[in-house]
Parts: sequence; C-alpha cells; structure tokens
Amino acid sequence: MDAATGEVLAHRPIEGKGAPSKDFDALLAGLGESKQHAESVFEREMGALQDRDRLLEEKFRRALERAEEEDDGKPPPRPWDLD
Repeated sequence: MDAATGEVLAHRPIEGKGAPSKDFDALLAGLGESKQHAESVFEREMGALQDRDRLLEEKFRRALERAEEEDDGKPPPRPWDLD
C-alpha cells in the first residue's frame, strides 16, 4: 500500500484460509434449518415454563393447606420475646 496515495500496490490472496464459499441456495436452506431449530427450542422452553408454573402453583396450594391445618390460632412468637 502506498502511504502517500493509499493505493494498493500489490495483493496476494491467502491460500487455505477463509470461509469456504457457499451458493445462495445453500445459505437459504441453512437459514430455514436454523429457523426451525429456533422454533423447536422456543416451543420446548415454553412447555417447560408452563409445566414449571403448574408445579409452583401446586406447591403453593399444598403449603397453604398445610399452613391452615397447623394453625393453632396463636400469633407467631416474636424474636425479642425468646430471650
């Protein structure tokens, strides 16, 4: 490269390095596959979140029932009264 003008004086392509060239159809097919993969991952995660919500709701109901069964009518002890 010429420092004064900024022109490229000589160029040698690097052999054996760089990404292999693909045609447009191969790139388009890869895009479709990645879109399908992203959709399947999204659906799987949505199902897991819905299942997680259901499990948390069930645990909350059980804990609420247990708290109602164990209620003896007295307020809980205050920490400073335990001394």
